[in-house]
Amino acid sequence: MKKQIKKPIPKFKTEAQERQFWETHDLTDYFDLSKPVRVSMPNLKPTTASISIRLSQNVLEKIKAQANKMDVPYQSLMKVWLNEKLDESFRQT
Repeated sequence: MKKQIKKPIPKFKTEAQERQFWETHDLTDYFDLSKPVRVSMPNLKPTTASISIRLSQNVLEKIKAQANKMDVPYQSLMKVWLNEKLDESFRQT
């Protein structure tokens, strides 16, 4: 089987230009999808949003006490717990 040469990906000045390009071009013309390559992006930070949540003082104190025992910030612990619960919920559906 002859190896196909894939097209080079153009350079883009803006994200909008890149988005428009990929909306109108076939990915398989540029990538050999039969040979995936693992990519590492160590500097990529997930997008976060600040929210406000009202908790009873008792619940907040318990969360802070548990976080203190685990030597982690209480807000980080809350994010981990929420994520674990969401994962569990999705596995059940």
